[in-house]
Amino acid sequence: MIVVVMGVCGCGKSSVGARLAQHMGCDLIEGDVHHPPANRAKMTAGTPLTDEDRWPWLDRLAQEMRIRHRAGKSAVVACSALKVAYRDRLRASGTDPVFVHLVGNPEIIRARMAARTDHFMPPDLLDSQLATLEVAGAGETLHNFDVTPPGDVVAGQIIKWLAL
Repeated sequence: MIVVVMGVCGCGKSSVGARLAQHMGCDLIEGDVHHPPANRAKMTAGTPLTDEDRWPWLDRLAQEMRIRHRAGKSAVVACSALKVAYRDRLRASGTDPVFVHLVGNPEIIRARMAARTDHFMPPDLLDSQLATLEVAGAGETLHNFDVTPPGDVVAGQIIKWLAL
């Protein structure tokens, strides 16, 4: 099983994804790690990424998904996957991923972003991510989970929903 934990910056993709991967006994494919240095520099400077910036990054993540899938392994991917086209790019990996969408009040997410000290993404980019975010497209299913509770509670809800 490949599970993509998606949503805007600061919603808890990495922390929820790590808890989920630990429970599943599988790898966490951390999307931020796979961004090329140019993307990280843009985001650090407060410049939103373009589709052209994201395509190679998404292709890298899809390749990581394929590697696990072909080896018969599960994986959890922490990736914003904001647009239908981005999710389609990940689906093209042939791994039949399940998309878990972390959603929440933008002010709560902004406050969490402002409180973190170890991340390159500034809170100012949240608005551009919210503007880019596309809800489920035709024939697409996104399973939404509210991020208001602590991350371990959210991860528990996802684990229960996935019947793991």
